[in-house]
Amino acid sequence: MHGFLPVTREEALERGWRELDFVLITGDAYVDHPSFGAALIARLLESRGYRIGVIAQPDWRIPDDFRRLGRPRLAFLVTSGNVDSMVNHFSSFRHRRRRDVYSPGGAVGRRPDRAVVVYAHCARQAYPGVTVIVGGLEASLRRFSHYDFWSDKVRRSVLLDAKADLLVYGMGEHQILEIAENLSWGVPVREITTVRGTVYRRSGAAGKMAAKSPAKEPENAVLLPAFEQVRDDHRAFAESFLLQYENTDPFSGRRLVEPVSGGWVVQNPPALPLSSAELDELYELPYTRDPHPMYDREGGIPAVEEIRFSLVSARGCFGACSFCSLTFHQGRIVQGRSHESLLREARALTGRSDFKGYIHDVGGPTANFRRAACPRQERHGACRDRQCLYPAPCRNLVVDHSDYLALLRKLRSLRKVKKVFIRSGIRYDYLLADPDETFFVEMCRHHVSGQLKVAPEHASARVLQLMGKPERGVFGRFAERFAAINRRLGKEQYLVPYLISAHPGAELKDAVELAEYLRDRRLQPEQVQDFYPTPGTLSTCMYHTGMDPRNGEPVYSAKGHHDRALQRALVQYRLPQNRNLVREALRKAGRSDLIGFSPKCLVTPETSGQRRPLRT
Repeated sequence: MHGFLPVTREEALERGWRELDFVLITGDAYVDHPSFGAALIARLLESRGYRIGVIAQPDWRIPDDFRRLGRPRLAFLVTSGNVDSMVNHFSSFRHRRRRDVYSPGGAVGRRPDRAVVVYAHCARQAYPGVTVIVGGLEASLRRFSHYDFWSDKVRRSVLLDAKADLLVYGMGEHQILEIAENLSWGVPVREITTVRGTVYRRSGAAGKMAAKSPAKEPENAVLLPAFEQVRDDHRAFAESFLLQYENTDPFSGRRLVEPVSGGWVVQNPPALPLSSAELDELYELPYTRDPHPMYDREGGIPAVEEIRFSLVSARGCFGACSFCSLTFHQGRIVQGRSHESLLREARALTGRSDFKGYIHDVGGPTANFRRAACPRQERHGACRDRQCLYPAPCRNLVVDHSDYLALLRKLRSLRKVKKVFIRSGIRYDYLLADPDETFFVEMCRHHVSGQLKVAPEHASARVLQLMGKPERGVFGRFAERFAAINRRLGKEQYLVPYLISAHPGAELKDAVELAEYLRDRRLQPEQVQDFYPTPGTLSTCMYHTGMDPRNGEPVYSAKGHHDRALQRALVQYRLPQNRNLVREALRKAGRSDLIGFSPKCLVTPETSGQRRPLRT
């Protein structure tokens, strides 16, 4: 018997399990690795004595596929997987993707659109009356009324569309254990209404007037605008989002309620973050760290190659970029694992037959965040009225890389370890704020594999302000220090800048400014992310409503495919296939002076036979 959790009844019987307590349905292939949320939750429940099996990527067109493990005693647990199923399926231009790295062989079509809703319905169809609990990123970011980019409309809470009994948001470890305990004691799921980090339904009066006067408002709660209001009124949407955004902290967040369809969607305050000891326990559960062998004939799971020999050292991020959903999903408090736990995991990696001596990454959402931003965060949570790094580092921010550096030194000293890389990206403004340059130097000397990922995102001051990113001079100073340190070390290493085109607030003139900045710095970005309006971000609220929810000021967004394509082409103006779009964009922006043959020009004129004049 292999070390994976059961995926068939026969495998469950091999363990002596005639009935399972939980059946976890996931839109990803079954990968028993702690970088996969489904594996974390499943192994955690197993460690507490619950019998759990996994149905990975079931065929939603065949109800019997949801019966392969039998009816669970306590509940079905439903997740779309590590990413939102719509993001998994569609590009930012709404084109169908041709590859799914979370599926066998990268094949597409192994999960449905809006997987949480579809899977929940299928589970109920397979076993009427069964308890269904939804969670994961897709459910977490859609827990209230939200703008849906793919249908270009506001949809109600996924809890209602899925007809689920409970929704778990954020990182769900504390929640799932408390829910499991209640269910095992015989508490009806409809009475499980006090678990932090969960969302539940409460019925009210029926009829058209119910949204205005439901039966009884839950006590001690912040009242959000009703779904019908946020669906039809951009200002109500912005007001609702801001209230949600201000209540994402586990220490200060309050209960929120949204009237909808004659009842309420009720969100309890966020779950408290895991302690270092709890994180250690979670990441040291007996994962095989491999995809299930049933995928071997199909070429395995591509996503595993990036994380098989990587270590998750922390979770959470206090960067609070406007376009990132981490604040809405996890809050802003960083939690780190202990050195001892990470060293034990690393030693286990070195014992694998396929280990070649390289630890590919030691990080998290932001590699050089290993602790809360300041002592206040650890006691009282993140500040509501200010950010840790924007517009400049807070005077209370503790900037210290010594713990991370000590960890990296220990890891690279392990027997069989040749190199330890940092690939999950660093926050360069935080690094620059450290008066001790020791980490910066050792990072360049030992932990950069020729290229370092950083995210300046843009160059326009007003776009950076809306993004919550530092002004471009900070990136310039970082790039200069990076180059100087590498010259001193005798290394040829490069920065790989991440950039976003067509972010809310960016007009053509801003895209031209970014193109000129790249030209002057001789940067040629190979990958540019078109802004993607996913649920749960400030930027998506701006995109949908045309305003900044924090102050009500208007914000322009390029929404047409062609307008977005023009901005992207400017960022990659050197690519031959972009030349016509670049010329069109420059003319529209009133910058025809950048079409020509001088060193300052971005593109040549259309006349194909014309040659550059000889320089004297």
